[in-house]
Amino acid sequence: MRADRLLSLLLLLQNRGRMTAPELAAALEVSVRTVYRDVEALAASGVPVLADRGPAGGYRLMDGYRTRLTGLTDAEAGSLFLAAVPGPANELGLGAELTTAQLKFRAALPAALADRARRVQDRFHLDAPAWFRDADPVPHLAALARAVWEQHVLRTHYRRWRGEVHRELHPLGLVLKAGIWYVVALGEGSVRTYRVSRFLAVERLPETFERPAGFALAAYWEHSSRRMEAALHHDTARLRVSPRAARLLPVRFGAAGRRALEGAGPPGPEGWVEVRLSVESPAVAVGDLLGLGGEAEVLGPPELREAVGRTVRALAKRYTPPPGPDHPIG
Repeated sequence: MRADRLLSLLLLLQNRGRMTAPELAAALEVSVRTVYRDVEALAASGVPVLADRGPAGGYRLMDGYRTRLTGLTDAEAGSLFLAAVPGPANELGLGAELTTAQLKFRAALPAALADRARRVQDRFHLDAPAWFRDADPVPHLAALARAVWEQHVLRTHYRRWRGEVHRELHPLGLVLKAGIWYVVALGEGSVRTYRVSRFLAVERLPETFERPAGFALAAYWEHSSRRMEAALHHDTARLRVSPRAARLLPVRFGAAGRRALEGAGPPGPEGWVEVRLSVESPAVAVGDLLGLGGEAEVLGPPELREAVGRTVRALAKRYTPPPGPDHPIG
């Protein structure tokens, strides 16, 4: 473990230049006293570490010195594919490997490319979770990731909407969608998608499994997503929307909202247009459409228009002040 830390310290100095002991301690997640000992160990091994004193001081490598001890371990190499999403890398248990892999990768680059890599990281950042929603608790994510990688069978306890089940699964892959982790697994003869936060227990069994021939995670996910969207959006609402509501459709309804606008009719009075919007079941659609407020009118189908009307009448009744001295009737 100390040898890995010494290499990380050496690569930090090579990639970042002069660093103070507290900065090194924070980067390596050790104490300042440990940094002092590690610097002495590096110097004793022949690495030319120089200590500059004063307010602008710190540790640095002698000008012109570069190490080529940059071999990547299997875990570090795999973690490089998550370089743009450090949060998920930490959740998968690969945070330390990712940091070390990045340091080794930069150390192996020529100076011009290393500087370019630093500028890219300074200017671009991917934040995977959606706004205004806490991330799901995923205590079993690291165990699932390890089983996916090593192709181990899992005995699981899973919470569904209809109750809890116990299943043996062959985990085939992990997917991060809008800040939510899913595991794609083969179980009971079919490949299915499971939300990671709903696993109540995960036990890795000693036996391994063979992945289905020809299985491609990205292709499965795309097909599964389209199938789910088609199952959810099985109804079509005919709406009359104001210009403001038209701008809100893609925000509130995503791709369905964009498709509705692409097929919109010609503008009528005050710029209102008629659109056809794919919606979920009436119970869900009513709440979604009421989010547009008075900027939209449901024209059909009749049962959806009536459901929205019933809800509006119930709300009006609930919020109408009771008659009294201050609120006379008439």
